[in-house]
Amino acid sequence: MAKTKTSTILIEVLKLQIGSISDRIEHEGKTVLGGSDLLSHDEITDFCMEFLQLLIELLESKDPHDDSSPQFHALEIFFNNLSKQLLIRGGRVEDLVRYIQFMQHVLIEALGTAKNVSTQDTRAILVYLSGLFNEMILAVFRAYLDEKEKTIYAQEAELRETATPITEIWDGVLTLPIIGTLDSSRTMVIMEALLNRIAAEHAETVVMDLTGVKSIDSQVSHHLIQMVRAIQLMGSDAIVTGIRPEIARALTSLNIDLGNVTTRATLSDGLKEAFRRMNIQVVKA
Repeated sequence: MAKTKTSTILIEVLKLQIGSISDRIEHEGKTVLGGSDLLSHDEITDFCMEFLQLLIELLESKDPHDDSSPQFHALEIFFNNLSKQLLIRGGRVEDLVRYIQFMQHVLIEALGTAKNVSTQDTRAILVYLSGLFNEMILAVFRAYLDEKEKTIYAQEAELRETATPITEIWDGVLTLPIIGTLDSSRTMVIMEALLNRIAAEHAETVVMDLTGVKSIDSQVSHHLIQMVRAIQLMGSDAIVTGIRPEIARALTSLNIDLGNVTTRATLSDGLKEAFRRMNIQVVKA
């Protein structure tokens, strides 16, 4: 689609009223964004000037309706970056969206003062502005979702790290207290972290403590056996501790055979067994 009368009229309106349009947008920006110290007044002034410049460049482009053009993409990137900047500083996406809607309102009001613009042209311009600013709002929400996903991913990574508190309690002895439920995804995370630590520390024995496991079913027991076998395949001994009576009954009813796995009642007993195997004697000072 070639350049249309719509863009020509908008360019004329912008150039004739650039001062008042810029002042209104800048004043509102200082109220909405500057009032909460999200952006400095100088930053808001620069933002308004850049926005109007990018808008004029889009309107003067070969096809202002082409959402794949470099000019359209530049405007999207502008709002995307602004959104990320505000979110990093603690801003709300709702405030930015309202501000963008205010910009659209200012342009529509400026259009209302233009002379010799037919009803048909006015309608076409309103449709164009509506579509353009909707795309800019979508760009803001995409940036918001991207930042949220990054935050969630970072939090999940932190939780995964804290959920697998593997500790080298002695040279060659690792302890792994398991708390909560073992599902497939968590088992894979724990297993990967554990095997990496075994390789890094050249661990001879791993003491897995189940005191924090409240209940066990066939799936949890299967994951437990998987972890024990993985430890043994790495050439280390596995000692399972903290099996409470209800857990023992559940394992028995599920016909889970732990006959070849060393078990001890408490973590303390498990550590004593690990030290015994390594010919380490711990005495009181």
